Amino acid sequence: MKKKILITASNYYSKITKTLVTEAQKVLKKNNIDFKIIYVTGTFELPVIISKNIKKYDGFIALGCVIKGETPHFDYLCISTFNAILNLSVKSKKPIGNGIITSLNMDQAEKRSFIKGKEAVNAVLEVLKI
Repeated sequence: MKKKILITASNYYSKITKTLVTEAQKVLKKNNIDFKIIYVTGTFELPVIISKNIKKYDGFIALGCVIKGETPHFDYLCISTFNAILNLSVKSKKPIGNGIITSLNMDQAEKRSFIKGKEAVNAVLEVLKI
């Protein structure tokens, strides 16, 4: 049976997100995987969307970008989002590829955006084969 994947993507840094999604789509299309994309405002909302759709898909890709600022918000946002994604994956026994870029500046984020989406998809596809 053909696998179904949900891509959830944060549009907070839309240029970065566009690249992440484009690169993820290339891998999914190459592997003939059905997928849907849902966009949200920020990375904090990604686990909620995944949770609402957990029974409808075989795997998930969480895409977005968080750039460190001058306050501890970066740390709290990343830790809580990553923990929520991990907990959802373990509890549901479904793979969730974490393609959320965490960087110190926009230059780092732009460079990583060309590989992070692909890595997240490949991780999910590998787990689905097991």
